[in-house]
Amino acid sequence: SRAIKTNQDLLRETPWTHIFYNDFWGTLLTHSGSHKSYRPLCTLSFRLNHAIGGLNPWSYHLVNVLLHAAVTGLFTSFSKILLGDGCWTFMAGLMFASHPIHTEAVAGIVGRADVGASLFFLLSLLCYIKHCSTRGYSARTWGWFLGTGLCAGCSMLWKEQGVTVLAVSAVYDVFVFHRLKMKQLLPAIYKRKNLSLFLSISLLTFWGTSLLGARFYWMGNKPPSFSNSDNPAADSDSLLARALTFFYLPTKNLWLLLCPDTLSFDWSMDAVPLLKTVCDWRNLHTVAFYTGLLLLAYYSLKSPRLEREHNGRAVTNGKQNANGHSCHSDVEYRNSELKPSFASKVENGIKNSVSQTTQLPSTENIVVLSLSLLIIPFLPATNLFFYVGFVIAERVLYIPSMGFCLLITVGARALYVKVQKRFLKSLIFYATATLIVFYGLKTVIRNGDWQNEEMLYRSGIKVNPAKAWGNLGNVLKSQSKISEAESAYRNALYYRSNMADMLYNLGLLLQENSRFAEALHYYKLAIGSRPTLASAYLNTGIILMNQGKTEEARRTFLKCSEIPDENLKDPHAHKSSVTSCLYNLGKLYHEQGHYEEALTVYKEAIQKMPRQFAPQSLYNMMGEAYMRMSKLPEAEHWYMESLRSKTDHIPAHLTYGKLLALTGRKSEAEKFFLKAIELDPTKGNCYMHYGQFLLEEARLLEAAEMAKKAAELDSTEFDVVFNAAHMLRQASLNEEAEKYYDLAARLRPNYPAALMNLGAILHLNGRLQKAEANYLRALQLKPDDVITQSNLRKLWNIMEKQGLKTSNT
Repeated sequence: SRAIKTNQDLLRETPWTHIFYNDFWGTLLTHSGSHKSYRPLCTLSFRLNHAIGGLNPWSYHLVNVLLHAAVTGLFTSFSKILLGDGCWTFMAGLMFASHPIHTEAVAGIVGRADVGASLFFLLSLLCYIKHCSTRGYSARTWGWFLGTGLCAGCSMLWKEQGVTVLAVSAVYDVFVFHRLKMKQLLPAIYKRKNLSLFLSISLLTFWGTSLLGARFYWMGNKPPSFSNSDNPAADSDSLLARALTFFYLPTKNLWLLLCPDTLSFDWSMDAVPLLKTVCDWRNLHTVAFYTGLLLLAYYSLKSPRLEREHNGRAVTNGKQNANGHSCHSDVEYRNSELKPSFASKVENGIKNSVSQTTQLPSTENIVVLSLSLLIIPFLPATNLFFYVGFVIAERVLYIPSMGFCLLITVGARALYVKVQKRFLKSLIFYATATLIVFYGLKTVIRNGDWQNEEMLYRSGIKVNPAKAWGNLGNVLKSQSKISEAESAYRNALYYRSNMADMLYNLGLLLQENSRFAEALHYYKLAIGSRPTLASAYLNTGIILMNQGKTEEARRTFLKCSEIPDENLKDPHAHKSSVTSCLYNLGKLYHEQGHYEEALTVYKEAIQKMPRQFAPQSLYNMMGEAYMRMSKLPEAEHWYMESLRSKTDHIPAHLTYGKLLALTGRKSEAEKFFLKAIELDPTKGNCYMHYGQFLLEEARLLEAAEMAKKAAELDSTEFDVVFNAAHMLRQASLNEEAEKYYDLAARLRPNYPAALMNLGAILHLNGRLQKAEANYLRALQLKPDDVITQSNLRKLWNIMEKQGLKTSNT
């Protein structure tokens, strides 16, 4: 919702340059409550979608799928450079295309940030590979390097982790293109022949540092702050718990890549319980993970056992390496393109008599690059450099999954080459193919969860019950399943009782179903959990105002208006609630006849209202206040402002029509009344106002027709029915008037004015005893009412003359 539905940066009237100053959610980057997620290219793509198709989700999903297809194509091309032509490259591409971990990034619209970043990530890496292969050969090599830098910048502007492609490029250059081992790094730096490598790595470092520095400066030189529920480990007071949990989380993420059996739309809160002691059995997973990772890296980076120098090239006993290619020097290397050689038929898993155009990297080289692709893009999510706003996020694994897919494929290929028996080779090949099929089936099933919100939130209950039940409650409420929604909210609060949003949502549900006492209770709890929750103050004030507790309502609205928006996740929503509080406070003053105070509050509301706030009602009330103060030019100005901000705002048509009638512009006034009826022919209030206008114009029969229409449409609205009865009485249609006075009295049986007027019309219509009963009831409620007393005396006189018994005899 915040990224697209309520994001003002997507609207045509918002200058497109705002995208480059606001975060992903439309909040100013330098604001203390900003998420600091600077993804302007992704937001720009949303804006283009919005310009073409509005909020129709079809086009948004189409773009996501097309981007995923493009990334899959680029990843397959990249795999071909490492694995050569053949089925293993195809398998790597298929595994990436079908991996279930990608479902959130592709099926979830906001996941486009990860998919778009991946697109430019791969473009940058492919440009750098071209730079390496043309270095020393052609002047175009620096054009490829420029492409590397530009695409890396674009990748970062899609999502922050895109900048890590520069580090992956450096790993490719050192460990794949130049085939260095760990012991050879330092000697290689001091050799003159390595100046080109040193220059490229230095430029990558400089550009990466510049991008990160600019990024940090642009977001105000401050890291974001997150709530406890977003990342509980970061908020833990225990250093041990933080360390053990943060070390464990990469293990959990790898397991999601390897076995994506349990997936969820949200892994925050207690989805992954904290590891608080060293005795927690999950620490064994952590130890196993890091041990395996270190061993894999060690064996991939260690130097060959036997090595001799021959014409500047190292060979291992004159034999081919494990991939069936001649080993090139690990000490010295070429700055030019690699010379062609024949690829092993077995290595690629196919019978291929066609020679390769370039020599393929060794298995060890690919493992190193795969590990870098798996680890380096994931580093920003590890809480190593700064705390992040999530525990686990499946979409964050979109880029690291490239390394995972390569690692699985190259491992399967290495086993395929190593075993001699045809049966074992077939077993390895078909086992890998089966894994891909299983991944594809899981993706199909997971896509079913993303078909609609209800299915998505139900699927997440076993992972994050508090968040899933809460969101499910919102969905059920929108479907008018009130009792089910209430149960969902209460389930959410069972798992996490201090969730301010859930307490507020439950309060709102109860308020909308006229359970005001319970609603006030939950609003109070929500405010206790989050004292800055302005919307809870707003609804509390509205309930108190409707209950006649005006002083409590006034204090509540004032307290809300004083809450600052610092460090709030959604400052726009907060400002909207504060503006609404001031609007309702102004209405309260207005109803009490304090028009000057009302105007002061309305002006403050105008100053504080955010861009997305709909101001038409506020402007209309400004006009009403000026109207009551007989400042007609000012009133007309604000009525016109209200109509300018929303041309179909019905209350402004009615109030402006009344002003025009008052100032003698009768024909214009009638047009506004008729326009209001045209805008909503089912609204009785429109007919009532037009009827009053007609009554003042002495068009009594027309006024009577409007009165009856109004009362028929809004038969449960006291004001409409009561005023309709008045107009019918003034039009001398006493029988009709009696009908609606009687209805008004039934709507408010304890309202003295309704009973007195019903008595009066019964009096006129000759129903004397019923008239007496209503007069007496009105006097019980308001004994000092002079008009009712006078009418009752007149009635008794008539009844005595007719010989009827009265209550005073």
